[in-house]
Amino acid sequence: MKYFLIAGEASGDMHAAALIRALRQMDTTTQFVGLGGDMMRTEGCLLFQDYRHMAYMGIIAVVKNMPAIRENLHIAKEALLREKPDVLILVDYPSFNLRIAEFCHQHLPCTHICYYIPPKVWAWKKWRVHQIAHLSELVLGIFPFEPAFYKRYGYTCTYVGNPTMDAIQLYQRQHQQPEREPLIAILPGSRRSEIVHCLPLMLEAAKQEADGRKIVIAGAPGIDHKFYIDLLGHDAEQMLVFNNTYDLLARAEAAIVNSGTATLEAALLGCPQVPVYHVTCSWIGHLRPLLFDSPFFTLPNIILQRELLKEKIAHRFTVEQVRDELNHILNEPGYRQQMLTGYNEIAQLLGNHSAAQTAAHIISRL
Repeated sequence: MKYFLIAGEASGDMHAAALIRALRQMDTTTQFVGLGGDMMRTEGCLLFQDYRHMAYMGIIAVVKNMPAIRENLHIAKEALLREKPDVLILVDYPSFNLRIAEFCHQHLPCTHICYYIPPKVWAWKKWRVHQIAHLSELVLGIFPFEPAFYKRYGYTCTYVGNPTMDAIQLYQRQHQQPEREPLIAILPGSRRSEIVHCLPLMLEAAKQEADGRKIVIAGAPGIDHKFYIDLLGHDAEQMLVFNNTYDLLARAEAAIVNSGTATLEAALLGCPQVPVYHVTCSWIGHLRPLLFDSPFFTLPNIILQRELLKEKIAHRFTVEQVRDELNHILNEPGYRQQMLTGYNEIAQLLGNHSAAQTAAHIISRL
């Protein structure tokens, strides 16, 4: 059996690697090829392109890097035709992966297509649900509300568990729970463009509210120290840590987190947080109800379907608003405890079954 996997960013690389590991446990003769990162490579996946040459976010970044995107699509298509895999497994990264799914559907009709961690169509671009269901033989969701969403349109989606929960539970089994420290963690994202836009504001807000607390910045995989030093100056060098995000969140008294998977990681590790997100045109924040189907932007709020975290998105992402929310978290015990209670609800909703193991058993039956 040969699997072709495509992951276009750091979190996808991690979740694809876990799936590879689970599939190999079921059949040691299985072959893995695709596009991804170091974690997939470590699990024995032959890569034709590294996700660090694929992760472009935002309209401006996409337009500027259109030649590279076309080249990556060409690499993926050529590799698919050459490898003729039994199964194509797509991991999130929708704009790229849906184009590859369409190509595979047309040119390799014998290849099964599985979407593991499908796009968040329940939040925006709802029309993609039809494209995903049409192209994918299997849609394996990682949020407990996704099957009901797909069912409303007459399609099937199977909830397999949440891979972030899997990763957190593995970390907690392997590490003793550390004590909370007077420390503010900053998680500015994994892409250069979002780090440039978010980190300076996040750091300034943390400095204004630190009151003697240590500030630590989580460096992204594949981005070296120099990038951060060029952005913030040499004073930031002592704040940077790499490859230790879970430990940082487990120890921190509070965190400022660029919205994405990291907000769920912080929640499952019990770290109170201020979620932020930069939008190039800040006025878009006022139009959010018209553009997004979900009233919430961050995963903890979406899972709970209520506002647990105060989202500092678009025009609300200012030093003053982030600082004030951080102040509530650090200095109001009742406010902090309410957030931690919500975190426990999230863990219960996600459940304890392994997403990678469950998905592997389903995929192996194709």
